[in-house]
Amino acid sequence: MVKINAKPVDFKLGEYISSGFDFMKNNFGSVLGAFLLCMLMCIIPFCGLLAIGNFYRYCRDLRAGKQVSAGDIFNFDQFTPYFILQLILIGGIMLIYIPMIVIMPSMADRDASAGLPFVFMIYMFVVYIAILIVCLKGFYMPALISLGGITEVKTAWKMSVAMTKGNLLTIFLYSLVVGILGQLGVIACFIGLIFTLPLVYVCHYFAYEDAMKQVTYDEIQEIGIKNEF
Repeated sequence: MVKINAKPVDFKLGEYISSGFDFMKNNFGSVLGAFLLCMLMCIIPFCGLLAIGNFYRYCRDLRAGKQVSAGDIFNFDQFTPYFILQLILIGGIMLIYIPMIVIMPSMADRDASAGLPFVFMIYMFVVYIAILIVCLKGFYMPALISLGGITEVKTAWKMSVAMTKGNLLTIFLYSLVVGILGQLGVIACFIGLIFTLPLVYVCHYFAYEDAMKQVTYDEIQEIGIKNEF
């Protein structure tokens, strides 16, 4: 039985990008096909996060040498936790927009010197920082749900917070670098997106895989080792 001991992860920024690039290069056809199916599944309402999670599982099985197929992407076994997570995200977005709905009409009726535009900018800045922090702290939630089998969103959040402790800046820099790599496809007249966009998620997979290795242990194997002594 595999258990998870959530703790701060040793984040290896360069290793994840390098491993992702090599894996993508050696399995380009399989990864691209799975990613295109993943994008197709994202069209289905409330299935976007599930599709990405299934893509991570596909990469894990492909790397392990297991038999993989298109059905691995269109798998709804973990629909519930991702559905709940998306409902939470929608609720959060609605809460963010409520003050904006109140502020915007007031800004239209008053002179700019009244200070409302400044208040609006401050509000948006605070909201942006809050969203960024939440995203960084929840970085490992897809790994915990898809690769760790965690079904409760609250539990996945708490574990992710523990795993990202002390690494928020590093994860931010990693996300920035990977994001830039993803945008290189746009610079190449969108043709490069065939390689760079899947590469972003493959790099994420290696970050998730390494993190899960650091926080999981096999309870049955551990008991066997203890019995040997």
